[in-house]
Amino acid sequence: MPSQICLTLEKIEMPAHSDAQNQHDYRKTLNITLSDRDPGAFPQRGNLPTREPEFQRRWAEQRIYAKSLQKPAPKGTFVLHDGPPYSNGNIHLGHALNKIAKDITTRFRSMDGYRAPYVPGWDNHGMPIENAVARRFREEAQTNGAERPETDRLALRRACREYAQHWINVQREQFKRLGVRGDWDHPYLTMEAKFEAKLVEVFGELVEQGYIYRGLKPVLWCAVCETALADAEVEYEPHVSHSIYVRFPVREDPNGVFPTQNDHPAYILIWTTTPWTIPANLALAVHPDAEYAVVSAEMGAERAFYLVAQPLLETTMGLLHAAEFTLVKTLRGSELVGLVATHPLFDRPSPVVLANYVTMDAGTGIVHTAPGHGKEDFETGKQYGLEVLNPVDPSGRYTHEAGEYAGRSFAGLRVVPEPGEAEAPANLAVIEALRHAGHLMSAGKYEHSYPHCWRCHSPLIFRATIQWFMNIDHNGFRQKALEAIQKVVWYPKESINRITSMVANRPDWCLSRQRSWGVGIPAFYCQACGETILTKESIRAVADLVRRETSDAWYQRTPAEILPSNFACPQCGAGVEQLRKETDVLDVWFDSGCTHRAVLESDEWPELHWPAELYLEGGDQHRGWFNSSLMIAVATKGQAPYRAVVTNGWTLDENGEAMHKSKGNVVDPMEVVQRYGADVVRWWVVSQDFMEDTRCGEHLLAQVSEMYRRVRNTFRFLVNNLYDFDPTADAIPLDQMEELDRWALSRLAQVVTACHSAYEQYAFHRVYQTVIHFCTVDLSAFYLDVLKDRLYASGKTWPARRSAQTALHQLASTLAMVLAPILPHTMEEVWDHLRMENKPESIHLADFPEAGSVDEALLATYTRLLEVRDTVLAGLEAAKQSGKITNPLETLVKLRAGATYYPILAERKAALPSLFIVSQVGLEAMDDKEPSECLEVEVEPAPGQKCARCWLVLPEVGTHPEHPQLCHRCVQAITSVSPNERTS
Repeated sequence: MPSQICLTLEKIEMPAHSDAQNQHDYRKTLNITLSDRDPGAFPQRGNLPTREPEFQRRWAEQRIYAKSLQKPAPKGTFVLHDGPPYSNGNIHLGHALNKIAKDITTRFRSMDGYRAPYVPGWDNHGMPIENAVARRFREEAQTNGAERPETDRLALRRACREYAQHWINVQREQFKRLGVRGDWDHPYLTMEAKFEAKLVEVFGELVEQGYIYRGLKPVLWCAVCETALADAEVEYEPHVSHSIYVRFPVREDPNGVFPTQNDHPAYILIWTTTPWTIPANLALAVHPDAEYAVVSAEMGAERAFYLVAQPLLETTMGLLHAAEFTLVKTLRGSELVGLVATHPLFDRPSPVVLANYVTMDAGTGIVHTAPGHGKEDFETGKQYGLEVLNPVDPSGRYTHEAGEYAGRSFAGLRVVPEPGEAEAPANLAVIEALRHAGHLMSAGKYEHSYPHCWRCHSPLIFRATIQWFMNIDHNGFRQKALEAIQKVVWYPKESINRITSMVANRPDWCLSRQRSWGVGIPAFYCQACGETILTKESIRAVADLVRRETSDAWYQRTPAEILPSNFACPQCGAGVEQLRKETDVLDVWFDSGCTHRAVLESDEWPELHWPAELYLEGGDQHRGWFNSSLMIAVATKGQAPYRAVVTNGWTLDENGEAMHKSKGNVVDPMEVVQRYGADVVRWWVVSQDFMEDTRCGEHLLAQVSEMYRRVRNTFRFLVNNLYDFDPTADAIPLDQMEELDRWALSRLAQVVTACHSAYEQYAFHRVYQTVIHFCTVDLSAFYLDVLKDRLYASGKTWPARRSAQTALHQLASTLAMVLAPILPHTMEEVWDHLRMENKPESIHLADFPEAGSVDEALLATYTRLLEVRDTVLAGLEAAKQSGKITNPLETLVKLRAGATYYPILAERKAALPSLFIVSQVGLEAMDDKEPSECLEVEVEPAPGQKCARCWLVLPEVGTHPEHPQLCHRCVQAITSVSPNERTS
């Protein structure tokens, strides 16, 4: 195997000689690389936790970010628009991954000829902050002896603002510690007055274009947070629901669906997993084209007629334990119209209606319909003129419309009562009532994926309420949005399917929230005539107010203080004293969806432009920020707000499981920074394809740290062998460099090209893989190992050594610039150690390196030479294992080579000892009859004596009268005699 790179003087052992022989100490004549003890050396240990803050302070003092925006930008401006994190806690590993990926992007673009501003932002409004502050208020009230504090909306909002600002300050320092560069002194905040005013104005634009309406519709509702939710705020999680079969007695059968004899009752069977919606039932839906069966069945002691879908007949009868049943007739669903059942708990009709969404996948093929508690139910109810009955209050309790069940809570839709509970939750109460009425046919449990609140993780309910909506199908909007998606570049490319599906199937956007902490919806209501007022004049007045005093003023000022004194209701002419304000706030996704309008078009950041070149966020943002931003942009600007979108994956533990505090598998990025340094966290980000789910844990961090150490040691060798090299005076022109050095620079050119392409495609893991392979395989295991002899043993100023140093300098400076976006602190340290003419004060003001020329013929030649070298190394190892040799350096290698290899080897015969790191090489051509790619290797101790300076065993050692211990080359090196032509 190749010997390891010798990095320090103390690792070199000089051969022992007798006192008579040891007339000279040749150690001092070697050009040994600097060690950590030498002034100006690049140290082995990075000490990143301590050194990184020093670099960050220096960058701040030198205004490196501002200067990066002032450097020439021939490619124009590249805008990465920051998706705002929520300001309510310390950052987690997902935040770190996302922000670092953004930072790598903007740093690369800045080096690649773009002006790449980065304006960070924060999302501030919403339930989590409001809930946290309200909880604190409750705890303080309880401490003072009050059971429930009086809610002061303005006090709550002020506390929310302070809470958000605290966490902005905390997160800002954490992001900066990760090395994320940007305009941290002027971030955008969704709670700032100018931002809030822009939201009001954008809402006004949507109103003017006809997108906004207010109406009664079923929405997903969180009874814990007591507010409506948009689709983006819903998470589907496993949930166990009650599963019940219920029979509805038939009360009207004008078309004779059931037999005319009255000796047996008739029923319609339904199945549901939401028993709590039974009190709101107003109809039973069947598919018009499906086949339905009327059967005579004996269940328990009663024989009756039942209606059930034909495809589900056998299954249903089996589940209901029918002793026996007989098919009476079959009918199409459309023939069931006119059939009316009686509600199983109340004396009210439940007619059969037709609906194409009824499926034959499960249940009975007949769907219990509650227009107040389901999207499809609601549309069916509208079609048939049914009442929108919603007997549920905001906290998830039945109202008086539910009769005797009034006050019962859904209690998170749990399936069993809690210990000591005074009364059964609504689900159990309804089931028990159905049992008592004799209409519960079966009850069990059903585990399925169910919508939960993304904030409190409680199961949600559908609840018909009056809300504000954005009409997604207004004026062909949905199709326009789908067309806009096609004009965007998506990474990974298949992610376009996710956003397309989300937009194609999304319902109207529910914009209103029944909360306190947010931007108030700028609507007025006339108390004289009931008109809802949303005029250009009224919305402009609200926007001006908010811009002056923040959105808090909406809850402080009266309509008379907000609107012009002569403002009147456009419907009836009533004055401002007859108006009242809307109390709902805008969905926080409307806040974030407007950031491109509020930030990219703002005079506060003139370096930005609309649309952005890039959005980069997690996969959940296809239904979140990517989606809401698209909705606002297409509606108000006619195109997407981004030219490209990159999606990062989730962060998981080492076993591929989600991180949870309860599992004890959470990795805190700031703890990793304290132990390893930010550059190691950044190295972890690029060690895997961040567009897929990425894993992290102790074992993986140790591996990443080891990979960082290897790259750092490569730079250490490169830099510390340049201690006496001035590139201005000592560099060798490319055409005069040694062949091996030209090979290394050709490989470097390939690396630069590959890394540039990977950066452009946001495939940062390919930069990691390319550089790791180059440093460990091409450099450490081959080139630098071979180079040591030439660097250490040559004369200090010999062209062969200066050629090597020229290559080392180019390798160090180029690789440092390639890796600067990923390892900004370490590469700045490398930059500090490099002497260069007209060097920028920071590597982060340098340009991405040019790839340079690639000598394809030379690379092909060295592919063959490396094949031979691998064969020789295997032979050396075998000889060492057998005891034939002890040290590969002191050997003679005899090669017999076929026609494929012999000409290449013969042309470079003098260089072969250094290429194989042996003392001598013999070469012989094989017979033409032998295979052309055949190689034979014979290894034996080299004849001659060991040179006391370079340790090669050569016949010439002992022939020089003044330095009998040295070979000819070493004599020339220490006597400053120009060397003979010798390829190293």
